[in-house]
Amino acid sequence: MTATEHSPSADEARAHLKRKRWIQLILGVVCMVMIANLQYGWTLFVNPMAKQYGWKLAEIQWAFTLFVAFETWLVPVEGWLVDRFGPRAVTIAGAVLCAIGWVMNSKADTLNFLYAGQIVCGIGAGAVYGTCVGNALKWFPERRGLAAGITAAGFGAGSALTVIPISNMIEASGYQSTFLKFGIGQGVVVFVLGLLLRQPDAAVVAALPKPKAQLVERPQFTWLQVLRTPVFWVMYVMFVLMAAGGLFVTANLKPIALEWKVSDVPVTLMLWTMPAITFALFLDRILNGVTRPFFGWVSDKIGRENTMFIAFGAEAVGILMLSQFGTGPVPFVLLSGLVFFAWGEIYSLFPSTCADTYGWKYAAGNAGMLYTAKGTAVFLVPIATKIATSTSWQTVFLVGAAMNAAAAIMALVVLKPMRKRFMDKMAGKVPLPVAKAVAVSDGAAKEAG
Repeated sequence: MTATEHSPSADEARAHLKRKRWIQLILGVVCMVMIANLQYGWTLFVNPMAKQYGWKLAEIQWAFTLFVAFETWLVPVEGWLVDRFGPRAVTIAGAVLCAIGWVMNSKADTLNFLYAGQIVCGIGAGAVYGTCVGNALKWFPERRGLAAGITAAGFGAGSALTVIPISNMIEASGYQSTFLKFGIGQGVVVFVLGLLLRQPDAAVVAALPKPKAQLVERPQFTWLQVLRTPVFWVMYVMFVLMAAGGLFVTANLKPIALEWKVSDVPVTLMLWTMPAITFALFLDRILNGVTRPFFGWVSDKIGRENTMFIAFGAEAVGILMLSQFGTGPVPFVLLSGLVFFAWGEIYSLFPSTCADTYGWKYAAGNAGMLYTAKGTAVFLVPIATKIATSTSWQTVFLVGAAMNAAAAIMALVVLKPMRKRFMDKMAGKVPLPVAKAVAVSDGAAKEAG
């Protein structure tokens, strides 16, 4: 180690970061829990809306598509704002928009007004999501997989806490009242927590002990530089392939359960008895959350691409099994859980891989650009829904399984060797000693304001 690493200022910075960063991570997780229903609670509202206004299923799911599109496609802009101005203002703005969006949904009596509400929701959710994940990547440069996974787990598992209350409120008070009350309540919580969010100082991050793969001491890539690298586009294609199947199941799980006549069948597991759809949603959300820190932690140990191969392959098997054996109530619950367990990790593996490759300084914006792959994939959801309703759900499941298998193979055969060559090239092209890296990073932080 150099003298810089043992200096009082470096030790003080390291101690400061260790005290503060877990608080910041927890704040981000709670914010993610509060916005989880915007995506994962959506399926509970679909059939009540169709019954209320006679809208077609495919027409309603365009609202879901618009939500995810605006949630993802604006994240690079929101991430740039976070990198430039910090997380507080962006999170607060996102909280306000999330609340307004669900209030609009509660009043929507036309499809166009519903679409508008979902667009507002999507912009707000993207602001909160991109901020919290980007902030986690910055606070934990040596544990990016775990930190991004824990944060993303809030989004994946958060709605498990409210699946039953939302379902009960829809039954008792109607879906409009549920949109209104949950929308305002969730928005208020995110607004308050957003006031407490901070991003780390560059010198503090540079003071941490880091493995070489983290690129803290290597060039920090801006979004324009990232877009010029083939590695980014390989990851983007893989992200699209993986995201499409999970989004399709997320949006259509209840309609699928109704089609297979298992929705209201009581299922008893672990001494609990619930209707199959409620049990599936509850279990799916938990597993969708658990998988993110789990596979993030695994990827910190055995490598990102190796973990991708294992997880993506499991997702292909899970979707295939659900399509073949999921028509019974118990298999439906268990196999849908497997699908979400093997799917949710993409939201920890891809951001951490992106930050490993392109550096920590612009991590929020760069991860946001990669996250737009989810927005690209969601446009396949209404198409897949239309195909499924005109043929069968199994047809779409088979295509989804093939896409996941392709992504698993790409992780080892294409991404791993390509990214290794890129990392080796960058390490040899601009070798920066630790002391210089701290000075450069600190100066860059001052320039960024």
